[in-house]
Amino acid sequence: MSTTDNGRVAAVVIMAAGAGTRMKSATAKVLHPLAGRSMLSYAVEAASALEPEHLVVVVGHQRDQVEAHLSEIAPQVVTAVQEQLRGTGDAVRSGLVGLGELAGDVVVTSGDVPLLTGDTLRGLVEAHRGEGNAVTVLTTIAADPTGYGRIVRDGGEVTRIVEQRDAGETERAITEINAGIYVFDAQVLQAGIADLSDDNAQGELYLTDVIGFARGLGRRVGGSVLTDALQAEGVNDRIQLAALSTELNRRILRRWMAEGVTVIDPASTWVHDSVDLAPDVTLLPGTSLEGATSIASGAVIGPDTTLIDVEVDEGAHVVRTHATLAVIGPNAEVGPFSYLRPGTQLGVKGKIGAFVETKNATIGDGAKVPHLTYCGDATVGEGANIGAGTIFANYDGVTKSHTTVGKASFVGSDSVLVAPVEIADGAYVAAGSTITAAVGPGELAVARGQQRNIGGWVARKRAGTRTAAAAEEALRAEASTGQAATTQEDGQ
Repeated sequence: MSTTDNGRVAAVVIMAAGAGTRMKSATAKVLHPLAGRSMLSYAVEAASALEPEHLVVVVGHQRDQVEAHLSEIAPQVVTAVQEQLRGTGDAVRSGLVGLGELAGDVVVTSGDVPLLTGDTLRGLVEAHRGEGNAVTVLTTIAADPTGYGRIVRDGGEVTRIVEQRDAGETERAITEINAGIYVFDAQVLQAGIADLSDDNAQGELYLTDVIGFARGLGRRVGGSVLTDALQAEGVNDRIQLAALSTELNRRILRRWMAEGVTVIDPASTWVHDSVDLAPDVTLLPGTSLEGATSIASGAVIGPDTTLIDVEVDEGAHVVRTHATLAVIGPNAEVGPFSYLRPGTQLGVKGKIGAFVETKNATIGDGAKVPHLTYCGDATVGEGANIGAGTIFANYDGVTKSHTTVGKASFVGSDSVLVAPVEIADGAYVAAGSTITAAVGPGELAVARGQQRNIGGWVARKRAGTRTAAAAEEALRAEASTGQAATTQEDGQ
């Protein structure tokens, strides 16, 4: 027998077996994300706050997806299978099957209420115990209760829950509704589940019928009113998913703003639940921070920037940039229109500029890659400068190789560095060069064909074109200028 003499609840059962047909998705409903996490992960987090002896997730439709996800995010969770979707009573029955005889409290919640918090569940359990209830129902007040089960009370106790289709005129006027989250005395729940009947229009087993069972035993049924009604909102379609995603993002931003983060336009700023922000960070419009991104004090992010699993140090500025698994150093500058791929590390006061793509590249303190460059599989030393249009040619079709540009070196515009190659400290590469061999310290590397001008080529090869006409006009002007200069000289 499970006991709870340490104050923990005996079990939490999370119902997550539903088909979710209104989502119209190949992905299980409870796996759809909000703020970077699945709906189910929020339910597991809230349930875990109770430190239950048993945490059970009831799976059914698309169970393989759900079980695989749970094994990644919460391997301590036990899953139970609802073989046929025969209502909430059957779902809880399925969840209890493997637990044996229980003593204490059992909390029942759902996998599709992502705003529900652990604090709310703790408060519900405290109310349940304080009132000595056999069942405690989490309720809320709805401006429009249409479609929800109404809470019928007598002297403060809950006598029954009436579904919309069964409610009379008086009952339909009730605005207190069932949130679908409960605390049960374990023994009452197990006995009540065993007593359920599917003799109803839907042929299902209703968990709410346990309320009548408990009252038939002379036990008290209470209702705890949730003032934050959105915590009880469920997701059944993508419209509701978007609405709750927006609300969750609003709450995340509100929390960060209260801790000293400036968010210029909350409506266009999205921050995942897993992101960490320091005081005095500024987020400009169109910013999306995802995954394990962390932003240090004084950094300015945006506008129009997406950072995924990126570390940004103090005082850095990142504008109109997409970056993944990158590290941006203190007081560095990135953007606009930069693309930082995994493995990018930018040093103190370093710069990655406009239309630059980096990948697996370490760019040292004060080094600059300012314009129109691909810098992949590279080390750029402290204070080095990479000219516009430079290509780090890291792939030969079979192997990716590394390029090193030494400290304080300069690579001229429109150069190609063919890896593997090393440019030493204090070296220069002339503009337009294709470098295939090492460049030593203090050397200038010039690797381009000697310029040769072929006179009369346009007249011979492009006669009759606009180019030929322009050339003829320019030649006449040159000849005229030259003749005038000769006449002037003769006159002197």
